[in-house]
Parts: sequence; structure tokens; C-alpha cells
Amino acid sequence: MSAVLVRDAVAEWAAAHTDDLVAWRHHLHRNPELSHREVRTTEFVVGVLRGAGLDPVVLPGGTGLVVDLGPVSGPTVALRADLDALPVREETGLPFASETDGVMHACGHDVHTAALLGATLALAALPELPGRIRVLFQPAEEVMTGALAAVEAGVMTGVDRIFMLHVSPQLRTGTIGVASGSATSSSDAIGIRFTGPGGHSSRPHDTGDLVYAIGLVATGLPGLLTRRIDPLNAGVLVWGQVEAGYAANVIPTAGLLRGTLRLGNRQAWNDAPDLVNELVDALLAPTGVGHELDYARGVPPVVNDAESVSIARHVADEVIGADSFVPLTQAGAGEDFAYYLDHAPGALVSLGVWDGEGEPTGVHRGTFRADDAALPVGVRVYAGLALEALARLRV
Repeated sequence: MSAVLVRDAVAEWAAAHTDDLVAWRHHLHRNPELSHREVRTTEFVVGVLRGAGLDPVVLPGGTGLVVDLGPVSGPTVALRADLDALPVREETGLPFASETDGVMHACGHDVHTAALLGATLALAALPELPGRIRVLFQPAEEVMTGALAAVEAGVMTGVDRIFMLHVSPQLRTGTIGVASGSATSSSDAIGIRFTGPGGHSSRPHDTGDLVYAIGLVATGLPGLLTRRIDPLNAGVLVWGQVEAGYAANVIPTAGLLRGTLRLGNRQAWNDAPDLVNELVDALLAPTGVGHELDYARGVPPVVNDAESVSIARHVADEVIGADSFVPLTQAGAGEDFAYYLDHAPGALVSLGVWDGEGEPTGVHRGTFRADDAALPVGVRVYAGLALEALARLRV
């Protein structure tokens, strides 16, 4: 089949099965599951795929799955969606709202899963494929451990390029957005426990003024990082938790400071733990206050390579239509999709899900909504990315 006929066949499949796509998405939205607990979600996706004659394999952890389409030989392109929901109470009032109290698909993973499920069946229905397409439904993206587990299970073996879609409530339905280069930031957690002898607030010179020391780190560390990291690498440290003391006239003996550090460059991310340790030591040295630093690695930045961005732009023009491609700048959120890019080039592609009515509602909120009309668009984009990438790999 020619490229045009293939494109039209996928579009026809998506149009003919829109009701199925919506039903799948609504089922998933009603029945959200948290990270590493996506058992029923995995069973549902496996059931749909097996019903279409495919042979999915559940990942070793018992949640998430992978299925291959097309010939064994030749280039391989992977497509990824994520399965897990968030510990957020839904406030949308939708007729298909979450039926699990305190758990919600507030990040659109139900949309990702339904769209990729549709793309898989649409691609499987084609008479032939120009190469292998590996379809991955990943668990535990929200806790940023699912991608590493999938890589350890071997899902990237033989993969030449990989793509993912993520909903964007800032983009209109019928558009996609892509950032050139860094698409997301790293996300690391920093925790610092402070200790000191304590004492009376009238005699700070006789002890270590622990709250003053916390203030030095809370204000000094973010500022110093901006002087030690290239500003173009978008480093930002924000504190989310501060604990110390129990009385106005008592210098406490213990305290806690916790926050997140986000960086837009892989080398800066590699260097960050040693740099943070150096700066915290230097800030606290004159205070007489002890500390214990807990630097927890999150995920590195997602960096879209130029060829994958070119593929996405082509798919927008040829599959969706003129003016459907939106150039984006780097986002501050983290994404464990970055770990796949250690093994093959690829891109994070944003799928517009705003219907144009009212103000867009951001993700990770109980009021988040996504337009069902974006589902057939997602099918066409997922399939288009795989087919165009395979076509270029075979040249």
C-alpha cells in the first residue's frame, strides 16, 4: 500500500471505531489504579489485544505489557503509553468520573492508553507493515520507576526509535506540540535533616541556631545554584516542606527541609548531587549546626532529537492537517520516558485535548478534563509516527 492509502486506512479505522475508543477511555477513567497496582488496567488492555488476535506479554512486575507488530527482521519503532493514575480526588462531575475514591486519571493516562490501544489495532489491521512496531503500555510513570523496570525487562532491545504522546490541556484538540531539544526537566528530591544542641533563644551564641541555619540553606542554596549552573540549563530549586521548633523561645534540636530540584540539561543533572552537597556544607560550616543530606535521584530531562521532531512535524502536516503543529518550549515537569532515550532516539509529543470551551484545566488537578474528540486524533498520530519513522529508517 502507498503511504497515502495507509494513512487513509488508519484514519478510516479511527473514524469507524470512535465509539470503541471513547468506551475504552471511559472504562479506564472510571477504574483508575495507582502506580505498580495497574492489575485490572493491564488485564483490560490484554483482553482487548487478545480479542484482536494479538499476543501481548505482561511485564515481569505483573503490570504493564508489550506487544510486537510486523516482521521480525528490519527496523523497529516503539510507541509508549502509561497506565497509572494519581492519588487525586476527582471533582469533574463527569458521568464517567472515577469510581475509586481518592484516585483519578488526572494526568490523562487513560487517554494515552485508549489512543495507543486503538493505534495498535489499526496498525494490526493493515495488510503489511514496513518494519516492526513495538507497543508498550508502561506502569508506574507517576512514581518514575516504570520506565527503568521496562528497560530492565528488555523492551528497548532492537528498538531504533521511540515516541510517546502526552495530553496537553493548553493545546486545542486537533493539534500536536513538540519541543526541539530538551522537552522536560529533570526532577530530583532533596531532603536535609538538621541537628543541633538546642537552647534558650536568649543565647544563640552558646549553641547552634538551627532555624537560622535552615533559613540560610532555604534561601542560599537556590541562589547559589543559579551562580554555579548555566542559566540556560533552567535550574530551579523549590522547597515544599519546612519543619522545626515548637516554642517561640526555644532553639530547636532538629529540623527538616525538603524540596525538588529541576534541571534542563543532562550534564547539569549528572553533576547536581556533588554540587548540592558542596554548597550545603559551605552554607552550614559557620553555624555549628549538623546536617544529613538525602539526595534522591528522579529522572533526567527528556531530550527530543532533531529527526524525531521532523517526523512529528511531518505527521502533523500529513495526518492531521495544515497548522496543526505547535512548536513548544521546555516544560518544567519530569518524565521517565527519558530513560528510553538512553537506548534509542525519540520524542515526547504533546496531544491537544482542550475543546476550546472555558479555561483549560491543568493536569494533576481534580478538575482536569480531556476532550474525547482527541482520541481518534491520538490514534492517527501514534500510527503516523511509527509508520513515518519506519519509512525513514528503511531509506
